Amino acid sequence: MEGLCERHQEHLKLFCEEDQTPICLVCDRSRVHRAHMVVPIEEAAQEYKEKLQRALGPLKKELTKAQVLTSKEENKTTEWQRKVQEKREVIAGEFNKLHTLLKEEEQLLLQRLAEEERETLQRLQENVTKLSQQSASLQQLITEIKGKCQQPAVELLKDVKATLSRYVSSAHCSDLLSSSSAGRCAQSSRVMLGCFLHRSEISKLQEPEAVCTDLKHMYKICLDMREALNRFAVNVTLDPDTAHPKLVLSEDRKSVRYGDTRQDRPDKPERFDTCLCVLGAEGFAGGKRYWEVEVGDKTAWDMGVCRESVHRKGKVAFTPDDYWRLTLRDGEYKALISPSTTIPVSTRPSRVGIFLDYQAGKVSFYNVTDRSHLFTFTDIFSGMLRPYFSPCNNTEGTNVAPLTICPAPAQEGGNLNKVE
Repeated sequence: MEGLCERHQEHLKLFCEEDQTPICLVCDRSRVHRAHMVVPIEEAAQEYKEKLQRALGPLKKELTKAQVLTSKEENKTTEWQRKVQEKREVIAGEFNKLHTLLKEEEQLLLQRLAEEERETLQRLQENVTKLSQQSASLQQLITEIKGKCQQPAVELLKDVKATLSRYVSSAHCSDLLSSSSAGRCAQSSRVMLGCFLHRSEISKLQEPEAVCTDLKHMYKICLDMREALNRFAVNVTLDPDTAHPKLVLSEDRKSVRYGDTRQDRPDKPERFDTCLCVLGAEGFAGGKRYWEVEVGDKTAWDMGVCRESVHRKGKVAFTPDDYWRLTLRDGEYKALISPSTTIPVSTRPSRVGIFLDYQAGKVSFYNVTDRSHLFTFTDIFSGMLRPYFSPCNNTEGTNVAPLTICPAPAQEGGNLNKVE
C-alpha cells in the first residue's frame, strides 16, 4: 500500500535522488524539488534492493568469520580451563602423595622412637635397681666398718682383711656399673640419633651425659618429594635375556647403549627381536618402588613400566594398557597414552625418576634435575610389572650415550625398600 505525503496528502510515487526520500507529484513541481533528479518510486526501490542484496554477501562472509573466531575463542577458553583443571588436579595429587609419604615417614620415625624409648627406659630401670642394691650393700659395709673402728684392737684385727677386701670389691663394682651405665646410655642415644640425623651430623655430636638429651635436634625431615620417594628406592638392574641383540649392556647390568652390530645372542622366548629395548631384571607385583635413570644429553630415549606378559617377537604393539612410557623425540617429551600427550618441560632433565605405586595404579615420572613432576599414568595393575628401557638408535652419532640406572641411595636406619 502506497504511503501519503504528509504535506500534500498525495500518493508517494516518486523518489528524490538528491534528498533520498519518497515524494508526491505536487512535491516534484515545488521549488524544493524542481531542480532535483527524481525517478519512479518502484524503479528506485528495485535499484536499491539490488544494492542491498549485493551487500548481503560480504556481510554474511564477515558474519561467518566472526562466528568462526568466536567459536575458536570459546574453544580456547574451554581448553584453557581444562588445562588449568588438569594442572590443579596434578598439583593436588602430587601434594597428596607427598602428604602420604610424609605421614608414613612420620609413623615409622615415631615407631622407632617408641621402641628406643622403651628399651632405654628398661635399661635405665635396671641400672636404678642395681644401683639401689649397691647402695644398700655400701650402707651395710659402712655400718660394719664404723663398728670395727670402735672395737678394741684384738677385735678390730679379726677378719679385717676380709672387710677391706669387700671394700675394694665394692668400689670396683661401683666403677664398672657407672662406666657400663654411661656407655649404654651414650650408645643408646647415639643409635637413636642416628635414625634421624645425617651421618655428617652424627660425627659432631658430643657424648651425652644422660639419656635425657634435648630431643628437638633429633629430627631432620626434608619436605622434598625426592627425599620422600627415596624411601622406596630400589636397585634396578637390566635383564640380558630380554635385550635386543643390538643393545650392549654394561658388566654390572646398570647401563645400556645401542651397538653398531647385531650381537650373537640366543633367541630366547623372552628376548625382544625387533624392538630396541630391554627390561629390568626385577619384577614388581605390589608396593611402592622408585628408581632414577641418567639420560644425560641423549636426543632420544624411551623408559617406563610394562607388563611382564607383553609380546616380544616381531612387531610390538605399544598399547597403553600394557606400557606406561615416557619418550624423548626431536626435543619433545611425550607421554604415550591415547592420544599421546606432549609434556611441557622448562628445564631439560639429565636424570629422570620413576615412581611405581602398584596399589594406587600410578606410574609417575619426575625431572630430577629441577625436582619437578613430569607426568603420572593412572591405570589398574594386575600381574607382574617390569621396568622398561630403550636407548633408541644412534641417529647418525648424535645419540650414542647410554641410559644408566642410578644406584639406590643408602637408607638411613635400615633398608626401607621392603615397605609395601
